[in-house]
Amino acid sequence: MSVALRKQVDSESLPAEAGGVAFDRRHGRGAQTNRSGRFENLAYEPADDGWDSLFDLEALQTEVQEMPARQMITKNQSPDIGFDRSINPYRGCEHGCVYCFARPSHAFLGMSPGLDFETKLFAKTNAARALEKELAAPNYRPRMIAIGSNTDPYQPVERRYRIMRRILEVLSAANHPVGIVTKSALVLRDLDILQSMAKRGLVKVALSVTTLDRKLARAMEPRAATPEKRLETVEKLASAGVPAAVMVAPVIPGLTDSEMERILERASVAGAAEAGYILLRLPLEIGDLFVEWLKANCPDRAERVLSLMRQSRGGKLYEAKFGDRMEGHGPYAWMIGRRFQMAAQRLGLNGSVPLRTDLFTPPKRPGQQLRLL
Repeated sequence: MSVALRKQVDSESLPAEAGGVAFDRRHGRGAQTNRSGRFENLAYEPADDGWDSLFDLEALQTEVQEMPARQMITKNQSPDIGFDRSINPYRGCEHGCVYCFARPSHAFLGMSPGLDFETKLFAKTNAARALEKELAAPNYRPRMIAIGSNTDPYQPVERRYRIMRRILEVLSAANHPVGIVTKSALVLRDLDILQSMAKRGLVKVALSVTTLDRKLARAMEPRAATPEKRLETVEKLASAGVPAAVMVAPVIPGLTDSEMERILERASVAGAAEAGYILLRLPLEIGDLFVEWLKANCPDRAERVLSLMRQSRGGKLYEAKFGDRMEGHGPYAWMIGRRFQMAAQRLGLNGSVPLRTDLFTPPKRPGQQLRLL
């Protein structure tokens, strides 16, 4: 392996194979490369030794490390999102969505937000116990907990670890409200719990749908459910009495924005009760990763997409300012927002399903005395 001092990379002139990860090794993954995270002093890239040794490397496999959590509820004070607390059962996500704004968090672990993010995962196996302890704290006050706002709680490894199901069992027992976002049909595995919570006004589930183009979705979100499967999941949730929503997220100008009305129409037919959207966000390392992917997979549209992104982000590919980061600004961003509002209003998807907090029953703490009456 060659070692070089880390330097700033101009992502828009970077070849798709920069980083030295051959297609056969990363087949079925979203990121094109695996460059070191922003906190590393050195950058590591594979280099051929003259014997074609890179072709002998095996395909990247998903590795999962069990990671005990001291606490599960993460608080935020962001004024532009509709919740102040969230839970993430996993770090990293095997779905491999190239645009995922959780990718930069892997840099805090000394790993790459690129291929490491989708192949080196961390499972919080004691999540349910840690959550139960937090909910039992005397000063805890219930508000909706968001799950799936960072990494997907129903990504493929959930089939084996079942962490999300145990979390739902704790929340259901405590009558605690929860909002779930996912790209996976695996959420239907827990339909028994979700139905029970829905009858008490404690849950709603949103499926994220970026595009209806199966081929584009496969390249952009390689291990997530197909768009059709996600809409089918919305229909099954709604039919079972579970409030379902669709997130048109992210909206990518010049690539997927033309599909927004069709996605909302399909969501309405499937029985969705509400909808939302987020303009593509490219903070930190995601900018490089997305540009690499775009030039490799959509070279004919790359320059237009990047141009429209800059028009919506004050001349940059990303603006982190609260409010602007979700919807952008400028004429093109305004047009996307107005189109969404008009379509959502026409289809009756512009409301919001309220969840109850008044039923909350804290879990009993170890050694806690039972109530007399």
